[in-house]
Amino acid sequence: MQLSPFSLPGKFYRGNIHTHSNQSDGALPSEDVVAAYKNAGYDFLMLSEHFIHHYNWPINDTRKFRGNDFTTLIGVELHAPETSAGELWHIVAAGLPLDFPPCGPTETGEELARRARAAGAFIGIAHPAWSQLTLQDGLAIDAAHAVEIYNHGCAIENDRGEGWYLHDQLLNEGKRLSAFATDDAHFKSPDHFGGWVNVKAQSLDPDVLLQALKDGHYYSSQGPQLHSITLDKKELNVTCSPVDTITVVCGHSRTCVKIGKAITSATFDLSTLEKGWLLKKPSPWFRVTVIDHAGKRAWSNPFWWDELK
Repeated sequence: MQLSPFSLPGKFYRGNIHTHSNQSDGALPSEDVVAAYKNAGYDFLMLSEHFIHHYNWPINDTRKFRGNDFTTLIGVELHAPETSAGELWHIVAAGLPLDFPPCGPTETGEELARRARAAGAFIGIAHPAWSQLTLQDGLAIDAAHAVEIYNHGCAIENDRGEGWYLHDQLLNEGKRLSAFATDDAHFKSPDHFGGWVNVKAQSLDPDVLLQALKDGHYYSSQGPQLHSITLDKKELNVTCSPVDTITVVCGHSRTCVKIGKAITSATFDLSTLEKGWLLKKPSPWFRVTVIDHAGKRAWSNPFWWDELK
């Protein structure tokens, strides 16, 4: 059985859904940011301006940049009080209407995320490590579709780029969330072209891409490519671009791993994930990571055993 999104019709489109222009705190005009991503080989982009009164509640209308070979999503980075660290929430919302109302004076981050999802948006919990989010914070955003598991800008600027710690804990709490990588580029440092999503879709239509994001039909990357993931009972086969590590991660400390030089495939017996010291129950989910010689990674979304039966 070929697993999703590799089993789905269409092709993979490369995109970034967390980026800023000078309509909020980015260094470059919108047209320059769009041109940079288009010239770098991306298929789509979302300019996710900070949706806050300090910037007069901007929603960047990028429809004029759409064409046959490149498109844009409309969305923002939402903000409202208050995380457990006493900071504003940072929530990626892709697919918002241009007339989405500003945050109300007493509206919480949890309520704002719910309102944005009800308006049709894909909701992602942004840069958990940078924001120092706790498990309780993650559970509070009950409207989320996904967690931002790699933020290149945060990684470059303060070494808090990863969010797997929160994502995996939320999965262990039963939350069925996908995992997305971004740049969060502001073009004030080398914060661009470092993390992206590869979305499987039948066209570049923004609505089709948005639905694929909501459905988790994508994988994330810093460079390596995942070509296929197939499952035959408990035997998993992964094929990819040349990497030095292919590993399967689940909800506890057990892993399956193959290490070599420029390997392009691996086969694992996932029943080994069910064995270990003091292991009381098997993990209900697993995911795949590949790592190349430069330490760059690609990550699948999680697979749930009860959905594979």
